[in-house]
Amino acid sequence: MCGIVGYTGPRESLDILIGGLERLEYRGYDSAGVAIVGEDGRLRVRKDQGKLQALKDLVAKDPVNGNFGIAHTRWATHGAPNQVNAHPHTDQTEHIAIVHNGIIENCDALREALRAKGHTFDTETDTEVLSHLIGEYWDGTLEKAVAAALRLVEGAFGVAVISDLDPGKIVGARKGSPLVVGVGDGEYFVASDVAAILQHTNQVIYLADDEMVVITRRGFRTQTIHEIPVSKEIEEITWELSQVEKGGYDHFMLKEIFEQPRCIQNAIRGRLDDDGWKAHIGGLNLTDEELLRHERVVFLACGTSWHAAMIGEYMIEEYCRIPVEVEYASEFRYRNPVIDSKTLVIVISQSGETADTLAAMREAQRRGATALGICNVVGSTIAREADGGMYIHAGPEIGVASTKAFTSQVATLAVFTLHLARLHGLSDEPARSLIHGLRRIPEQMEKILASEPKVADIARHYYHHDNCLYLGRGYNFPVALEGALKLKEISYVHAEGYPAAEMKHGPIALIDENMPVVFICTKDSAYDKIKSNMQEVRARQGRIIAVATEGDTQIQSLADEVLYVPPTVDALVPLLSVLPLQMLSYHVAVLRGCNVDQPRNLAKSVTVE
Repeated sequence: MCGIVGYTGPRESLDILIGGLERLEYRGYDSAGVAIVGEDGRLRVRKDQGKLQALKDLVAKDPVNGNFGIAHTRWATHGAPNQVNAHPHTDQTEHIAIVHNGIIENCDALREALRAKGHTFDTETDTEVLSHLIGEYWDGTLEKAVAAALRLVEGAFGVAVISDLDPGKIVGARKGSPLVVGVGDGEYFVASDVAAILQHTNQVIYLADDEMVVITRRGFRTQTIHEIPVSKEIEEITWELSQVEKGGYDHFMLKEIFEQPRCIQNAIRGRLDDDGWKAHIGGLNLTDEELLRHERVVFLACGTSWHAAMIGEYMIEEYCRIPVEVEYASEFRYRNPVIDSKTLVIVISQSGETADTLAAMREAQRRGATALGICNVVGSTIAREADGGMYIHAGPEIGVASTKAFTSQVATLAVFTLHLARLHGLSDEPARSLIHGLRRIPEQMEKILASEPKVADIARHYYHHDNCLYLGRGYNFPVALEGALKLKEISYVHAEGYPAAEMKHGPIALIDENMPVVFICTKDSAYDKIKSNMQEVRARQGRIIAVATEGDTQIQSLADEVLYVPPTVDALVPLLSVLPLQMLSYHVAVLRGCNVDQPRNLAKSVTVE
């Protein structure tokens, strides 16, 4: 969700903190601020609503210098997005400052208890309550006060805290919201995302839930919030700073759309065996016998990852012939799901920190299920807490609207499906076709991406419409859902995805000359049926954009615009058919003047339920 950066070391901290926030802008935010202990030993806070430039202008007019401090970009939860509610927040004495990601669920009760002790509050935020609570427990040592306060907190938090009464020290802690510690040469960092500190160090430690770190220029130590020491290993970040820069593209989203051929290569590299037509997956932590003991699969995911999970459901049921369910992680815990030790739960999350998905995974494990995680971020909470899993190896995804993570998830699911299917007796021929199809996907993607100018031209004809319908069948139904989600996320056009046959059961009432309809109608078992659906739309003057298989000339007589994708195995079609929809959404958003990489009200990593 929000962004946290902290620094202590020999250098001036302001530029480091602002630079870190710049690399976290993609996460979505509505205000920004810094707290620095100045050269005179006094705590100074500068913050403002709006984009980071407002904060830069503020510190240019009213500078603050010092060697240690914390910074934050806020996405409003408690309290309006304004200057007063912006982070950092201070305690009643204004000697302690805190930045905070997450939601403190018992903040109202804590606020009333503090008021009874004489505290007064200036904001509507739960974070100010936490700052006062830390101040209430102050006994001269910052980490003791933070630990005592956090032991009373219910909810999620990632925090960084400083005080001018305990100079040079930053205390960080987390529960349900990520926090990473950067280890430099005589300097140390905390951040909610490694992108904020990668310019300065690639040596990091990841905090687990209910863990704290205390850093000074002399080093760091880790403990639990119950003040029990814990030992943490330093890990090395393997990706480079250039991967979180635009590289000549106008937007991160466009860059990431064009990175997908390489991402698919990374997702399948070393995992496919042409000799035995099977897959090799390290990290599952399950023997073949243990995997076969599971009688069904349940996917848990949210948003784009939920669409990838739907494709995984279709793949596993087709190739493995075992029952599969796809659940919204956000709903899973709030009913009484049938889960036991014979259930294989697969959780999918790009960040590995999605609060709903993480909570659902823990509930499934509590009920006896084996949980596998499919994640992008190495060292993320889901990656650490799952019983096993697979990384998708997409590299950092900065654009809020997921593109390369989606296709990398689908490719990884295809590899897993192949592995499981061979254990369940899948014959050589379909296994060989799946492997050959996967190996050809990157080259086929390059061919589709070369059609971007045509997609941009189509966008110019349709960007002024405020509604759009996406229809598909079979493997392309989840693609229709994903295409609609991309359009609404970044262009604010109302878009809905449906199974094409369901159009007759309601949505057809919307069809007229002002309703563009996107059909994904590649050559598959439902091809003739979906052509009939297209004719129904055409008969009602609907305008049709079609995604079709190369060489299909019949579609041209039914659609106003046609975008072609190469032929492939049915299960792999989503890897290709989604690309034109990603590009279409991007160009519509640009033409509508929207902030493509930071769409309003959205955050990259949703770490609150």
